[in-house]
Amino acid sequence: MRKFLEKKGISLSAKVYFIDALGAMAFGLFATLLVGTILNTIGQSFNIKFLSETIWPLAQEATGPAIAVSIAYALKADRMILFSSTIVGIASNKLGGPMGVFIASLISVEVAKLVSKETKIDIVITPVVTVLVGVAIASFVGPVIQKFMTQIGVIIMDATKQKPFIMGIIVSVIVGIVLTLPISSAALCMTISLSGLAAGAATVGCCCQMIGFAVISYRENKMEGLIAQGLGTSMLQMPNIMRNPRVLIPPTLASAILGPVSTLVFKLENSPIGAGMGTCGLVGQISTFTEMSSTPFFTLLSIVLLMHIILPAIVSLIIDYFVRKLGWIKEGDLKLDFSK
Repeated sequence: MRKFLEKKGISLSAKVYFIDALGAMAFGLFATLLVGTILNTIGQSFNIKFLSETIWPLAQEATGPAIAVSIAYALKADRMILFSSTIVGIASNKLGGPMGVFIASLISVEVAKLVSKETKIDIVITPVVTVLVGVAIASFVGPVIQKFMTQIGVIIMDATKQKPFIMGIIVSVIVGIVLTLPISSAALCMTISLSGLAAGAATVGCCCQMIGFAVISYRENKMEGLIAQGLGTSMLQMPNIMRNPRVLIPPTLASAILGPVSTLVFKLENSPIGAGMGTCGLVGQISTFTEMSSTPFFTLLSIVLLMHIILPAIVSLIIDYFVRKLGWIKEGDLKLDFSK
């Protein structure tokens, strides 16, 4: 059985399913919903109807298929499975949201691999199996998953309103760490429909990781590292984190400090798509302006600059100074390899 599964490209690996596939899911989200959010914000701000009334609805409709294809690609599916996954994505996104797409695509792709290239009419059998299995799972499991994940988000958001200090710390730290680990914080926040104060704290946590790592590693990585981590992703530090987990201390403590400042003092809010993005492409900031449009522009701009960039940098640098004094982080521990 093991040899047969290996032959079919089925690994039954937790890493493949929950790291590689979830990471690919994020790319599907980025290429559709995230890009659409940016363009929609620009369209609404400058009254460009083509962006907000034409592209934005199309980006929303394309999200499910994009996630499904991304997951199939990550699972190294045959091209017939890959292309057939679009129907699975459409159905499962309508019935179960992003997590519904993830589960339905994962199972349908792996089941379709079992029959792929086993018959002389593979061009018919493989896509039929992919679609039938995927849509069946989406129909039976999707609504339950969507309700469950939404309820989790509601609980987190309600808890944040009632206990803004504690939940500000918890949400900021957890989502920030998820962003740095090889898991998608954007997919997580989208899946549980995180919004409001909790989403605002999540954004701050992500900013602390991205800006924090960017500034504390500046001596090793210079401007290239500053931009790559500050506007790209702090996930670049994963090899260094594996070698020395203590490098996580400065940005993580910064998120624990600034999370409750966000919920209690400035009451920052965000949307599910912006919550897990931090400063990546400035999506977190654009989304914050969209969600808090009633706040005066320059007032909100000052708060966003302070909470998303300035304070994460300052607090991380202060903590990094003491951590280096203790010898927990040494010169070269945060060096990135840009040659790959």
